[in-house]
Formats: sequence, C-alpha cells, structure tokens
Amino acid sequence: MKSLTELTFDNRFARLGDAFSTEVLPEPIAEPRLVVASSAAMALLDLDPAEADSEVFAQLFSGHKLWDAAEPRAMVYSGHQFGGYNPRLGDGRGLLLGEVVNDAGQHWDLHLKGAGQTPYSRMGDGRAVLRSSIREFLASEHLHALGIPTSRALCVTGSSTPVWREKQESAAMLLRLAPSHVRFGHFEYFYYTQQHEQLRQLGEHVLTCHFPDCLEQPEPYLALFRQVVERNAELIAHWQAYGFCHGVMNSDNMSILGITFDYGPYAFLDDFDAKHICNHSDDTGRYSFSNQVPIAQWNLAALGQALTPLVEVEALRATLGLFLPLYQAHYLDLMRKRLGLLSADDDDEALVQRLLQLLQSSAVDYSLFFRELGDSAPAQAVARLRDDFTDLAGFDAWAADYLARSAREGDDQAQRRTRMHAANPRYILRNYLAQQVIEAAEQGDYGPVRELHQVLSRPFDEQPGFERYAQRPPEWGKHLEISCSS
Repeated sequence: MKSLTELTFDNRFARLGDAFSTEVLPEPIAEPRLVVASSAAMALLDLDPAEADSEVFAQLFSGHKLWDAAEPRAMVYSGHQFGGYNPRLGDGRGLLLGEVVNDAGQHWDLHLKGAGQTPYSRMGDGRAVLRSSIREFLASEHLHALGIPTSRALCVTGSSTPVWREKQESAAMLLRLAPSHVRFGHFEYFYYTQQHEQLRQLGEHVLTCHFPDCLEQPEPYLALFRQVVERNAELIAHWQAYGFCHGVMNSDNMSILGITFDYGPYAFLDDFDAKHICNHSDDTGRYSFSNQVPIAQWNLAALGQALTPLVEVEALRATLGLFLPLYQAHYLDLMRKRLGLLSADDDDEALVQRLLQLLQSSAVDYSLFFRELGDSAPAQAVARLRDDFTDLAGFDAWAADYLARSAREGDDQAQRRTRMHAANPRYILRNYLAQQVIEAAEQGDYGPVRELHQVLSRPFDEQPGFERYAQRPPEWGKHLEISCSS
C-alpha cells in the first residue's frame, strides 16, 4: 500500500491543451476536516486506508496542498439541459487535479468537486455544500456495491466556509474518481462550435485511452459509438431494475464510459411509482423514473449527432437502433434474477410488467418486496406478501403464475434464497436515511454518515444490529423534496 506522497501521475487529458481545459488552482476551504472516506475507493489508488487519518489527507482534498505532479484543469463542454442546448458549460465548481496510475496500470481521474470558481462558473461561487457532497459520496459507493456502473467517491472534506443556497450552509469538497470525466457534452461542444479538428482529437484521445479495442475495427468511431450505446443500455437497465432515479439526465451528465455520473437530486424508489419525479426542479417530469429509458436514447442521439463529422449518418442511426432491444434484454435478465428465475421463458416480460402494475396500484415498497420474496419458499413468501396488495384478485392471479414458473426451476429453497439475496439488497440508500446523516454532519457529528456508508457498502448481507436501516421509510421520508441546488 502507498502513502499519499507516493502516487504516480500521468495527466493525459491535460496534455490535450488549452482548447479542452483551462489551468485553475483550487481555492481552499477554511478549517478542513475529514467527514467520511471510502477505503474501497482508496484501494483503487493503492492507498493505505490509514492515510485518511493523516493531516495531509484533509489538506490535499480541501485545496490547501497539491502534489507537484498534479495539473489541475477545468474542463470545457456543453450539453442539452432539460432538452435545450446550452452552448458553454464546463467545470464550474470542479477541477480535474490529474490522473493517477495505480500498480495495475489503471488510470484514475482525481476530480475535486467544490474547488472554487473557474472560467465556467457562470456567476456561481464554485462551491459545493456539505449536503450535496455527502449525498454524492453515499450514492457513488452504494451503487458500486450494488453492481451498478458508477463513478467512485474517495472522501468528503468539510469546512467552516459559509456558502449561500436557499439558506446559509457550509462548503465541502468531494474527491471523485473515474477512469475518465469525458461526457457526451464534450463532443457536443466541439461539434456545435465547428471545431472539427478538436472533435477528432478528442475522439482519438477517448479511443486510445478508454476504447483501444475499437482502434482495431474498420470504422473506429462507429465502433466507439456502438460500445457507448451498449454500455448505456446495460447501465439504464440496472437503474430501472433497482429503482434508481438519476434526476438530471442532461447530456452533459452522461459519461462516455456509460457509468452513473454527476449525482444531484437522485432517489431510490420507496413505494413503486413508475412516474416518480425525484427532482423538485423538474416541473414537466422530463426525468421521471419511467422516462429514463427514452431520455437515455435521446442523449445517445445527441452524441450521435456530434459524431456526424466522423461517422456516416445512417451507420450512426442503425447503431442507435440497437439501444432499446439491448436495454430490454439486460433489464429482463436482471428482473429474472430478482425474481429468482434461472431460465428464460417467453412469458417472463408479461410476468414482470404485471407485477410492476400491481406494485404501483398498491404502493408496495419496491426493494423490500423482492428481498422478502426470497426469504422463504415461494408459496409461503407470496402468502405473506399478499397482505401488502389492495388488488387481491390481481395478485392471486400473478402469484399463481409466479409459483408455476418458480416450480420449473427445480432448485431447493436454500439455493433459491442464496441466489435471490445476492440479487436483492437488504439495505438501500433511501432519501430519509441520507437526510438524517446529513443533519447530524451539519451539527459536526460524522459518526452517522460513516456508519451508514459502512452498512451500504454491504447491501446484500444481513448485518445484525443495523436492522433499522432496512425498515420501511416513515411517511415523511417518502416525500422529501430534493432540488438541483448544491
């Protein structure tokens, strides 16, 4: 394991030059203190977990110190926000400090969120608040533990620096890790400004660093687009299968790697509601839970448009057409696993859709239903869960079909339980849990957020003594309003 001073930097994106990013130094926050750190994320950099307790740890991730080999840059990009094109966005409150190479040869971007003003701050203060930093940290590490592709979060550093949102809050910084921070919006920026040479240069960078296998294809950029389509089909299938709502699926929040990126007013479903809107600012419901599939396809079309100087339009259109069938295949496979089904059947899609309609009409807790379905033998499980439904005739009809379907799998209950519990989390990051630990942290008590992080890092395991984190949310916890303000 390494110390913080032993990290090796190889800043490939910075070498692209000033057309792609601007050199900016972080603005320190006052009286920095470690709020929470992820030892699993630290391991990606081969860092010794004990480094989190050192004074230099908080200094580095609060803007007070910087590695000699770091080259902090604010990236420029554009994007479609709520359907409208914004021609110039960029890192308005974050900096790409540099790229660290671990002992396995993997590159990891170190991105410091809340690092102060940049040329792209657009009248903002360039800060992130403690509230939003904790939310992104918890979500990043929890989604990874669930097996959902995501950026990672190494730590949150708090401070006494005041910032104003709807009220006065305290500034914080979050250190985010990802193999790349290139977004759909990077390609859109160079396309719409007609900087086609830079567009090609960006494409070559992405191909060489992140999709080298595509360089062996007859049309590398088309192969790149196909992989982005495939990765996003799988990503969105995971979101929908596990009830995750992103909340702000602007094209500048979509990673070229097909990972969950730029957490804002996200939520996991409590009671199942396909029309759930987790972003208080989303007046039209553009980014509702059920809209995440068509919006992902829409964003991929926006990326495809940006690639038209490099790839023939009809080829891009045909590749985009792969998204929906790929998504449907991934989603159905995940839902079979959640239902404990090993084999595929032609009626499985209808079985899933009927269940979702029943969950919706009866406002049944989405996560707990699947976990409890695997706790006991199928007949006993559905008999116990029946009381949660108002449409008893509808549920009985579904249950009869499910029991017949399960009987064809042929394994015993012990095997079924193990398999289903490996696919259905006992613990999920609910908004009310995040709110409780945020309120404690705002009072200087970081114990609750650290404990919640540890519990959510093992979401599928029974954890005696922490059953309270697996309970149904209180009514007030189902109606929290989360905005884009951060």
